[in-house]
Amino acid sequence: MSPESDPVKASKPVAEHDDLRFVRNRLFDEIAVGDRVSIERTLSPSDIQLFAVISGDDNPQHVDAEFAASSRFHGVIAHGMWGAALISAVLGTRLPGPGTIYLGQTLRFLAPVRIGDTLNIAVEVTARDPHNRQLTLACTCINQDGIAVIEGEAMVIAPNERIVRPRATLPEVRLGDGDGVRRLLDAVSNLPPIRCAIVHPCDPTSLAAALEARDAGLIVPVLVAPKARLEAIAAQAGLDLSGIEIEDVAHSHAAADRAAAMAKSGHVDALMKGSLHTDEFMSAILATDAGLRTARRVSHCYLMQTPAYPRPFIITDAAINIAPDLAAKADIVRNAIDLARIIGVAEPRVAILAAVETVNAHMPATLDAAALCKMADRGQISGGILDGPLALDNAISIAAARIKGIVSPVAGCADVLVVPDLESGNMLAKQLEFLGGAASAGIVLGARVPVILTSRADSTETRIASCAVALLVARHYRTSPP
Repeated sequence: MSPESDPVKASKPVAEHDDLRFVRNRLFDEIAVGDRVSIERTLSPSDIQLFAVISGDDNPQHVDAEFAASSRFHGVIAHGMWGAALISAVLGTRLPGPGTIYLGQTLRFLAPVRIGDTLNIAVEVTARDPHNRQLTLACTCINQDGIAVIEGEAMVIAPNERIVRPRATLPEVRLGDGDGVRRLLDAVSNLPPIRCAIVHPCDPTSLAAALEARDAGLIVPVLVAPKARLEAIAAQAGLDLSGIEIEDVAHSHAAADRAAAMAKSGHVDALMKGSLHTDEFMSAILATDAGLRTARRVSHCYLMQTPAYPRPFIITDAAINIAPDLAAKADIVRNAIDLARIIGVAEPRVAILAAVETVNAHMPATLDAAALCKMADRGQISGGILDGPLALDNAISIAAARIKGIVSPVAGCADVLVVPDLESGNMLAKQLEFLGGAASAGIVLGARVPVILTSRADSTETRIASCAVALLVARHYRTSPP
């Protein structure tokens, strides 16, 4: 290999536009007092979680939002050494860069760093010792308000050999705060199971899910389907149906009607979709003579947990209401608030989503969002805090909201995402599940019993998690009927 082709030995400087492709150093003789380099970094929840995992520092001030809210800082703050690590990054990659030997570092922590804060991390040469190639550098971290949060001084030995290397491709790290299904099961572990009609579970996946939910202590399944067909499927899949109640019906349509009647009479506490089509299943539940409708419109809620967001959240409606009008959206919001409160969110923050965060007369979703927020102001929607219209980035990212100047108790920390229509909601939920690694559970609210509406593509974990949510809802309905 010729010297010209080897980045380590190349004598010519690499062009400035290659900064993102190469990491390079500055030799001691090239560095003067007053030389300064800085980078910027915005603190995200993942930064805090990753630092806690790597360091083992799980101080609740950093990782427990409930505890942190009652502390002197009134919220989660970054580990102090997270900022120190950023100073180290500047020294090791920018000034002096690769080959630098760290000798010492002093630090003064002057102010907390909160999620969404953007720090300017700078090092400036204040002294140089040619005898041993030592540099002294002033180090500062200043937030977006111009407040110094960290100050200090570093002493390093600068390199004396040129290093120019392609930047390493770091591995992608995805954070999860634990097994979402396990946490749901822990939450309902002390509750007795509910009786649940499994409507036409005539494929191995839905039949196995019913048995696994039973084994998890969530439901007492009542299988509503042609008995002979169920037994054939069970034999083929190696599933044991002994001891399970079976309502023998002729076909899927009859199964949906029988299950709805069982829910009306109180024979079962919940309904779960098997292998029949959603329209057929829901039509039986919503039929006028079924007696399961309430004054509120039914809607679907996805309860999701994704590694990129620090708390579980609800997406609604992504499965029932195709193009809801304002009245339907009001009920969709009410149902979602009810679910959030049932799972333990005392005052859920509801983001009404649109493509933009301003009201636009040509964009109906923004008008509906504004009207829903005013309805909440007037007490027509209660139990939660509403804001909208909010674009998705503003609803889930404090940093994005701050950049756009949005001051809101909902922006950046939404518990509920209300989508404009079924298509946008369905795509959002499935993108999060299949591309974002989200765990999910699905439930239909607005009927007299919880309805577990699963997809043929749903995993067994999703079906079991949905049964756990249905158990919580059904128990709530016993004391507070819808």
